[in-house]
Amino acid sequence: MSGIADIPAVERVSAASSKPSLLWLIKEDVGCVRLRDPAARSRFETLLTYPGIHALIWHRAAHRLWTAGWRFPARLLSWFGRFLSNVDIHPGARIGHRFFIDHGACVVIGETAEVGDDVTLYHGVTLGGVSWSPGKRHPTLENGVVVGAGAKILGPITVGSGSRIGANSVVIENVPPDVTVVGIPARVVRPQLSHRRVVGHIDLDHHLMPDPVGDAIEVLLDRVEFLEARLAHLQRRVRDGGGAVRDEQTATEPASHVAQP
Repeated sequence: MSGIADIPAVERVSAASSKPSLLWLIKEDVGCVRLRDPAARSRFETLLTYPGIHALIWHRAAHRLWTAGWRFPARLLSWFGRFLSNVDIHPGARIGHRFFIDHGACVVIGETAEVGDDVTLYHGVTLGGVSWSPGKRHPTLENGVVVGAGAKILGPITVGSGSRIGANSVVIENVPPDVTVVGIPARVVRPQLSHRRVVGHIDLDHHLMPDPVGDAIEVLLDRVEFLEARLAHLQRRVRDGGGAVRDEQTATEPASHVAQP
């Protein structure tokens, strides 16, 4: 997934060959915003005004402290970042390159969550756990995943690379790569490779999401209309044919059935 077209190839190779520095990761995070948000006009503006970037900067620093064994300072720095940005990312969460939180509000990412490269989250997303047991209890998002606003991805499940999660969906099972899922609980509504590809960019056209509930209601309404029309036709036939049948029965009735004076 192309997300660093504006970064020289030599620098990309150098960063890939060794563990990237904190400054390099932040540079990538800021640089990818213009590719996914038309409202971003410059890196300077993005750095100063995007709360999703602020939350990620604090998390990058806190995660370095966490992995170095400085757990309390990491949690304190994480709390400070949450206080400033309204985004709660546990310092233990592992986040890849060029991560973007659009509108950066009310996002929660748990301790054992893993996020791949070029992932985009919208506001209100939760990567949460469903167990009190220690160990892996939060989801894994592979490369290029897009998660719509308000979606909840719960448990130690995996969302395959390139998949899209519809807004307000609740995902509790593994999601294959390159599909679209929506609903509560989320179900695949667009199979692999059926959504359009955008060369050089991530497909963010949420208005192209299918509406399975609306489609089902439309089918039911069509069926009800058909059954009502059929019932009206049968009622008309009974009403029109019933009188003729009674007249015919009266004409052929035996004379013995006629009352004698």
